Amino acid sequence: MSAEETTPSGVDLSDPKLTNEQILTEGLRRDDIEIVHYEPQFPVPGTKAERRLERVVAFLFLLAGLAALGFVAVYIWGPWNPDEYPLGASDYNYYTPALGALLGLALTGVGLGVLTYGKKLLPHEIAIQQRHDGPSSDEDRTIAVGTLGFIGNELGIQRRPLIKGALAVTGAGLGAAALAVPLGMLIKDPHKKNEHGLDPYTSTGFNPKYNDGNLVRLVREDYTPIRPEDVSIGGQITAFPGIPHGTSNQFADSPVLVIHLREDDAAELRGHLADYSANALASADDPNSGGMWENIVVYSKICTHAGCPASLYEQQTNKLLCPCHQSQFLITENARPVFGPATRRLPMLPVTVDEEGFLVAKRDFAVSVGPGYWERPNQ
Repeated sequence: MSAEETTPSGVDLSDPKLTNEQILTEGLRRDDIEIVHYEPQFPVPGTKAERRLERVVAFLFLLAGLAALGFVAVYIWGPWNPDEYPLGASDYNYYTPALGALLGLALTGVGLGVLTYGKKLLPHEIAIQQRHDGPSSDEDRTIAVGTLGFIGNELGIQRRPLIKGALAVTGAGLGAAALAVPLGMLIKDPHKKNEHGLDPYTSTGFNPKYNDGNLVRLVREDYTPIRPEDVSIGGQITAFPGIPHGTSNQFADSPVLVIHLREDDAAELRGHLADYSANALASADDPNSGGMWENIVVYSKICTHAGCPASLYEQQTNKLLCPCHQSQFLITENARPVFGPATRRLPMLPVTVDEEGFLVAKRDFAVSVGPGYWERPNQ
């Protein structure tokens, strides 16, 4: 369509014989729009240059579609196992990068394809319109529909079957990629029990089942066990479950902070233990019958906001700070969040000492550690 092509005023928009171009021209006239420049990229359709660009665009769309389908294939059949987190080189190391690379390639192909199509194949047009206020009339809506139809004709998809087929592959691939993740959640059970019959989302390395039914000791990174007197008053140390691989990524959710409270602070916390039944004293006459052992308290080190290590302990204020997003937890009130984005307290690990005087976990955490999720047990 050129700037000189016009339609007489008073066009009946209800006439079914009107073409999209005629409706568009009438809409331009009514809206006081002036087309000051209109230049087709290829005045003569079907030239070698046009077909060469069509092949480039089709290749980009086809690449996007195949990459999206590759994303789906890797997501469903890739080397992924939720029960294993091996260190070193293995197929598992390439699972997440492969997903990211394929989806990135798919989106890049779509973006470059759309840009190339718009810059190299669509006509160049400059239009000027005066701004109008008020709602659109029914005729204006008819004109809008006709305009969209005209734009569809100008795109030229119908006469470019190669690009049309490539777009179909792209749409199928990206559509499958969009559905793969939610459907994959329904197909694969993330709470599949491991070889110990435990849900990896709700159990840690302190569960006695990982230690042949025996209570699990708290150990340092070099697996040396910890006594209460090893932690200075007002101090804290990081501890791990004393089981095989307990300090490795296989039990990445199990690190804890062992804190030795001052007498007054320990008494304050002991007064709040009853706020949570899992931490409360089993016997009012035994101060060690709850989650604490004397003045020792142990909390999960995994922040309940985004899973960062909450390990900056302010001795004077009894607050535990997570350095990632500045969440703060009040130690003397069951690690209740008092600042920042975290909304759940840090779980307390109930501890006692064994016959050799080393700290051991009475049982696993009563609640799942780390950030919340939909299926998290409400305990």
